[in-house]
Amino acid sequence: MTLQGKVALVTGGGRGIGRGIALALARAGADVAIAEVDQVASAAQQYRDAALSGFRAAETVADEVRALGRRALAIRADVTRAADVTAMIDGSVAQLGGIDVLVCNAGVVHVTPVEKLAEEAFDLTIAVNVKGVFLCCKAAIPALKQRPGASIINIASVAGKNGAPGMAHYCASKFAVVGFTNSLAKELARYGIRANAICPGILRTQMWEYLADEFRSPNEDKEVAWARYVRTLIPLGRAQTPDDIGQLAVYLASAANVTGQAINVDGGMELH
Repeated sequence: MTLQGKVALVTGGGRGIGRGIALALARAGADVAIAEVDQVASAAQQYRDAALSGFRAAETVADEVRALGRRALAIRADVTRAADVTAMIDGSVAQLGGIDVLVCNAGVVHVTPVEKLAEEAFDLTIAVNVKGVFLCCKAAIPALKQRPGASIINIASVAGKNGAPGMAHYCASKFAVVGFTNSLAKELARYGIRANAICPGILRTQMWEYLADEFRSPNEDKEVAWARYVRTLIPLGRAQTPDDIGQLAVYLASAANVTGQAINVDGGMELH
């Protein structure tokens, strides 16, 4: 599989899954734009720290892409703001010559039972995880129509296949991404544009560091809790990695007859 001559745009590409995807696409030959936001609303921030320094992380990943011999661009963009998204698309096209692969990866997570869930936290989750995907796809479609074999890859989750207590709002957002992607694939098929979703399982990224703290038993060591999650939840018995997700992204970016799918990378956690 080769992506030579292709241009990819990855939102939330400065760390974790997004970084893994950006580097995998670059290794396959693509030039890559990496979009990030410096911070999100502190009142409903999922990582207990409003200052994410996302753009600096995006610049670091851009340097890593260039070290692989590919062109790269770091873009500061909040995917919940239409003006930012439009500027992100326009900047990618202007500086890299177009967009062949759009990867909507930016996302947030937050754990609270529905009874205690603040409206602000719910709104942030839906705004980033659902509205952000919508805005990016909508803005990118005109550019994608200009590139034969173009594709969209939206990052959902196994939480978009099965609900989890304390995560109703997060699961709702990821179920929405799966449904949106399937519908979008059917809508864009006439233009030769494919749309698929990736549903990651358990990866030890910043997001899962937070979840590990939230879900561990009282007085349970975090490392013990992590080992328990892997042992009890993943049939293959090993956590997934950003590289695992990147491998599937490369495949979906080049698989000419695959569209409308939501594919799990989860070691066998979910079988649908």
